[in-house]
Amino acid sequence: MENNQDYQQQPNYQQQPNYQQPQGYQQAYDSSPRPVKPDNNLVWAILCTVLCCLPLGIVSIINATKVDNLYNQGDYAGAQQAADDAKKWAMWGAIISAIIMVIYLVIVVFAGVAGAL
Repeated sequence: MENNQDYQQQPNYQQQPNYQQPQGYQQAYDSSPRPVKPDNNLVWAILCTVLCCLPLGIVSIINATKVDNLYNQGDYAGAQQAADDAKKWAMWGAIISAIIMVIYLVIVVFAGVAGAL
């Protein structure tokens, strides 16, 4: 019955627990404001894919979808770079498509003129 006394003792709920941070753990508070999230240019990437140039549009969509994830991870420079790359690929897709359309129209006009002769 000696052990019975140990079970009858009530725990002391008034005492505050002593929580300590693990060694090597530092909680960093950055007081600097977050930069504005760059536009991911996803609309332009989708329009380029659907209307213009499929391969370059897909590359643009991939870069556009990286922007939000990189920004939320705190990689602001990487998010800006991905946004710039998405815009660049969408623009190149539109430019190449415009050049191909002009070449196609020139060929059709010359074929029509040659056929009329």
